[in-house]
Amino acid sequence: MAPESPAPPPAPPRPPAAPARRLLPLALPAIAVGVVCALILLGVSLLAEQFQDVLWKTLPDTLGVGRFSSLWMVVMLTATGLAVGLVLRTVPGHGGPDPATTGLVDAPMRPGIVPGLLLVTVLALAGGVSLGPENPITAANIALAFWLGRRFAPGAPGELWVALAAAGTIGALFGTPVAAALILSEVLASQPGPGAFWDRLFAPLAAGTAGALTMSLIAHPSFDLSLPTYDGPHWGDLLSALLIASAGALLGLLAVYAFPVAHRVFTALRHPVLALTAGGLVLGLLGALGGHLTLFKGLDEVKELAGDPDGWSAGEFAGMAVVKTAALVIAAACGFRGGRIFPAVFVGVSLGLCAHALVDAVPAALAVSCAVLGVLLAVTRQGWVSLFTAAVLVSDASVLPLLCAATLPAWLLVTGRAQMQLDGDGKSLR
Repeated sequence: MAPESPAPPPAPPRPPAAPARRLLPLALPAIAVGVVCALILLGVSLLAEQFQDVLWKTLPDTLGVGRFSSLWMVVMLTATGLAVGLVLRTVPGHGGPDPATTGLVDAPMRPGIVPGLLLVTVLALAGGVSLGPENPITAANIALAFWLGRRFAPGAPGELWVALAAAGTIGALFGTPVAAALILSEVLASQPGPGAFWDRLFAPLAAGTAGALTMSLIAHPSFDLSLPTYDGPHWGDLLSALLIASAGALLGLLAVYAFPVAHRVFTALRHPVLALTAGGLVLGLLGALGGHLTLFKGLDEVKELAGDPDGWSAGEFAGMAVVKTAALVIAAACGFRGGRIFPAVFVGVSLGLCAHALVDAVPAALAVSCAVLGVLLAVTRQGWVSLFTAAVLVSDASVLPLLCAATLPAWLLVTGRAQMQLDGDGKSLR
């Protein structure tokens, strides 16, 4: 008699879906949180832009110096470091924990820290520091949403308010709830809980949608770089995509491994005001070396680069990529509050345009999207948001298959290696 075949393993249990009556009451608070998060982001951004015009247009014109002369860049960045250091020294909570130890979505801080954190964020954005607004704005919105939520709805879990504020802010930052859903899907996947996945994502997605719509209706953000249209994949493009994404990942890893070294150097100065002033001085010198396009968070500057992809030589593009990488490391290591996604995008765009300038047969859209993908994978270690950001920059679905292929070797290079975030002892997380 033939032996009986073993019974198939049981299928994994599916989490029970939540009834609609449990999800529907979450919609209104989620929408409210998303709208408020977008308004805070918009207010901080507009205030920083107005102050930036004063610092980089009105003031140098009044003094009769060049707006982006080397001297003015050094003076302005050094002064920004000094101002941020003095504010952090005096405000309650000193602007929160060391930014080198924080990520995009962290535990809520005390609400009393928020005003000082937002103030130094405005100063850094206006002063030309190579960091974006995403980390401090997300931290501030999480703190406020958590505090208000626990006060007016004490029965709701605290994690709900963290997820709503994070989703609302990220949706507003990118102008679409898809980015928030992708980032939170990675967080939820690593933190299993009760209920079906889409039930757990329902309220954050509502918050992300509200934040994105609020920002889109008021500010009309766009990430499309308007690069020449990509004609479609070819066999040679596959090799180009793999090589360029890998090169971007390697450049990003250089920043990751330089980060703890730079942090130790500034920590050795033992005084935050001195560390930030020194960091501002170094950023000013880097700006003088790389040009004014390597200053600020990089979103407007990257559109200027992409608007004329043949306007600089390969060496100039490479120089801007290296300078911006160094500026990102210094700004994040010396104590400035800010995010790393937007500066990393500038690095990737510069690197991609360098590849296009070296080999004209490589389409600019393909080179830019693959380079951005590789740099973001190394700097953020978030696969979905890296792929999403790289795709929206070129707004062309035909590049997606090559981006997915390019993700594979780039991820093999970065996975398991140090991250651009430190623990309490100053060592890189893995």
